[in-house]
Amino acid sequence: MTRLTLAKIVAEELATVREFAKGSAVRGRPRRTEWSKRLPGFGIRFYSTGRSVYIVQALMNGVTRTVTLGSTKVLSKHEALKVARRVLLRAQVGENPASERIRTRKTPSYADFLDLYWQRASPKWKARTLDTQTHYRRRYLDNAFVGKFVDEIDQADVLAWFNRVTDIGGPGAGNRCFEILRSMLNHAERWGYRPEGSNPCTFIRANKRRKCERFLSDQEVARLGKVLDARRKTDPLRAIIIYMLLLTGCRRSEITELTWGEVKGNRLLLHDSKTGPRTVWLGEEARMLLSTLERRGPADPVFWNKCTKRPVRDIEGFWAEVKAEAGLLGVRLHDLRHSFASHAAARSETLPMISKLLGHARLQSTSRYAHLDDTPLLDAAERIGNLIAEAMCNDSTLNSHTRCDSESLIHAR
Repeated sequence: MTRLTLAKIVAEELATVREFAKGSAVRGRPRRTEWSKRLPGFGIRFYSTGRSVYIVQALMNGVTRTVTLGSTKVLSKHEALKVARRVLLRAQVGENPASERIRTRKTPSYADFLDLYWQRASPKWKARTLDTQTHYRRRYLDNAFVGKFVDEIDQADVLAWFNRVTDIGGPGAGNRCFEILRSMLNHAERWGYRPEGSNPCTFIRANKRRKCERFLSDQEVARLGKVLDARRKTDPLRAIIIYMLLLTGCRRSEITELTWGEVKGNRLLLHDSKTGPRTVWLGEEARMLLSTLERRGPADPVFWNKCTKRPVRDIEGFWAEVKAEAGLLGVRLHDLRHSFASHAAARSETLPMISKLLGHARLQSTSRYAHLDDTPLLDAAERIGNLIAEAMCNDSTLNSHTRCDSESLIHAR
């Protein structure tokens, strides 16, 4: 701690008493100093010019530091004594405003760190992800923690903000923004702007997600197929897109943005998907549907409208009509992907196999379908039940294998 540090403490304490004009401190060679008996370290310094000032002197890091509090004509002795007492107390506990100034210069504000995080992280995001994240940033993140440094944000701040976003935007928006903030503060730790393990998001629970999974039954799939067959006569491209979603379990963008260069015989070699490049294996029905389309150049879209000279990607309106006609109200396009997985699970395909078919990055994402294949569980329950029933019918066998019955026989004899 330096003399400037002590001067900083003095300035802060004087600000609690009254304001002084700049230049009020007297400079010149001191003549004599009278030290207070009530408070060691506090005194009055008299100058040869006739002026006198209050001073405070403290030992910091083995060095004596002396600073001026103010003129005796401006500051009363009672006020100077109170300021000196607080200054000496702060010096004794080792408070160092200089280190605070260094921290302030090193640590960015929340707003500046948000810009830095976006600059470094956003180039790695897909275009659709960037659009979504930017939307949430503009609405809920830009003005989240005004006036705070990134290392000053604590759990109470995050919880209050999270509840506010949830109330305004709903549970889904709250969770999405919460994940962005969690990632930001994790990077703040990695980049040295927060202490390790200090992320205040760690012990805050996200909103409970509403389960929107809907699986089509065999009867519903049959009704959907009947409607799509009829629709192929009037709108073949959109009908085939819906068919491909159901037959492959692909995400909508993976089919609507498919190019002929990605179609390789009995598989699709997707250059880019939600989880990166992946292979989609095609069954006979899917291959037959693609063979009915006119093949163009490798970079050309598979679903190309000759009349509009544009790719077919808007299928929401078409799907609304189809599902209404098939009696599938409330079914989303993404539910076709769930239905593909549910039919695979019901036919005893393994979770790793279903995960690979769907292009999941983690097996945990596929585990939601584990309960759909009840056949092994029913078989196991039946085998165990038969064993127990057989044992109950055979008393001699049961008695000869239980300790308590053996002991009872001994006592009976």
